[in-house]
Amino acid sequence: MQGPKTSTVEESSASHSAVGEMCRLLAENRAGKRRGIYSVCSANRLVLEAAFAQAKQDQSPLLIEATCNQVNQEGGYTGQTPAQFRDYVHTVARECNFVTDRLILGGDHLGPNPWRTLPAEVAMEKASAMVSAYAAAGFNKIHLDASMRCGDDPRILANEEIAERAAKLCEVAEATTAKTSHKPVYVIGTEVPTPGGAQEEMEIEVTSTASLKETLDVHYRAFARRDLLSAWERIVGVVVQPGVEFGNETVADYLPAKAEELIQAILQRRSMVYEAHSTDYQTADSLRQLVSGHFGILKVGPELTFMLREGIFGLARIEEEWVSGDRRSAIRSVIDRVMVENPENWKGYYHGNESQLRIARAYSLSDRIRYYWPNAEISRSLARLLQNLRERPAPLPLVAQYLPRQAEAIRAGAINNNPVAIIHHKVRESLARYADACGLVPGR
Repeated sequence: MQGPKTSTVEESSASHSAVGEMCRLLAENRAGKRRGIYSVCSANRLVLEAAFAQAKQDQSPLLIEATCNQVNQEGGYTGQTPAQFRDYVHTVARECNFVTDRLILGGDHLGPNPWRTLPAEVAMEKASAMVSAYAAAGFNKIHLDASMRCGDDPRILANEEIAERAAKLCEVAEATTAKTSHKPVYVIGTEVPTPGGAQEEMEIEVTSTASLKETLDVHYRAFARRDLLSAWERIVGVVVQPGVEFGNETVADYLPAKAEELIQAILQRRSMVYEAHSTDYQTADSLRQLVSGHFGILKVGPELTFMLREGIFGLARIEEEWVSGDRRSAIRSVIDRVMVENPENWKGYYHGNESQLRIARAYSLSDRIRYYWPNAEISRSLARLLQNLRERPAPLPLVAQYLPRQAEAIRAGAINNNPVAIIHHKVRESLARYADACGLVPGR
């Protein structure tokens, strides 16, 4: 059984330059070049600003994705529908002088997951409405994921049923975009790490070639039954587990030798590459090896807000030494108090005594703080911190004590001694690593 031809994907995406460029990058990846694209999985404005700056510097397309829990027709935990998220991202892009034609919007894990406690029929109705909303809002890349069992499903959901539900969702997206000039491209596959990082001791098993074959075969048959082979030709990626993961304190690094058979297997299918989830905190060398191993799409999320948090905590330390007590933001104590008073976004993920929980709330690699930045009290505290250090910039030696690489950038004239510029630079430390791994940095 064969997948789509590369040219078909590129031709179908030609009307949208950024998607077409992404498909060309993925075609080059299959041809043996270290080329790919990274996916920014965050709605945080400071992170998005940093991402636009990085992509603008690299003159590369930028892929930004929202998950089904984060953004859906009922608002998700961001309170945004797909159309509202699109408008928000486009607004930030324009304010950053980033050409929106270079922007790709993606929907991640689109399926019944937000409603999985409901009966399958009801959950799939809601999932269909969500996919339609994403497609209508112009999201160009859609990950179809119906792997989760719903309220009245058997304990183990058959692969055939997963594929059938994914095909049904694809049918909805195709119907929604039937009269538009550009069709979405798709990603299928369900063997992904735990969203946001592992919660317990990590036991990672690289996807087998047999599992890959079954996933592709059952999806192909489901698409064929629904007369969706034209959409099948726009499947650009399949999600597999390459052996990467992160927990609260540890990272499992990519080991190419363990994925050797998997690396070769994707070349037996036309046009597809692998999409790797939870690549956060992988080393620069590991990211390059992933891209060289046909993991042409690298997803990153918590690492970016972890770096954001590192930058803000560094600025908070500077503020403590530089700003008088009655004017300080007290942002670190405000964040911890708000998290303790509202534990629903971290309590099920962190374990231990009170001291261990305090450290995890602040420093865990899974970075549950990311859910709390929109909180009104935390937002006010952050605004105070930024205002304090904008109005009265700290001396360079003090910046160097807590944020040495940003101090070097200030000294070199690469950035101003401005707290927002410092935070952007901190986030871009990660983004630059991904851009380099994907071969997007000019001259490298």
